[in-house]
Amino acid sequence: MGRPSWDEYFMQIARLVSQRSTCLRRQVGAVIVKDKKILSTGYNGAPTGLKHCQQVGCIREQQGVPSGQRHELCRGLHGEQNAIIQAALYGVSIKGSFLYSTHLPCSLCAKMLINAKVQEIFYSDGYADDLSLEMLDEAKIPLRKITI
Repeated sequence: MGRPSWDEYFMQIARLVSQRSTCLRRQVGAVIVKDKKILSTGYNGAPTGLKHCQQVGCIREQQGVPSGQRHELCRGLHGEQNAIIQAALYGVSIKGSFLYSTHLPCSLCAKMLINAKVQEIFYSDGYADDLSLEMLDEAKIPLRKITI
């Protein structure tokens, strides 16, 4: 087993971050990187101080909401959202950064990443949200799938 490339390294960290997730449907980890340095991380789960879905159940499951639809019907924040928020809380600019995420960002996260000026997105697993792909393409943000 050789030394991992930088992309493999950061994706492995995103997978580790995802293990903190409290989502009952999908565990997502995100790492924001610039100049080969980690600026911020995030995983999906309820806002700080609120009960987790593991404690109260999943609204989306209860209502039969398919993956990639009705994002507003969820107690949790997405991993990408939490990574952006953590950077903002500590005054860290993510302009010109790279996102490593276990999953392709949804359209809500894509909009945030576009406005935050993230320059490239690396992901491992897909996500059922065609609007995300359309917007990221229009914004000319490259997507690179990494399988590890």
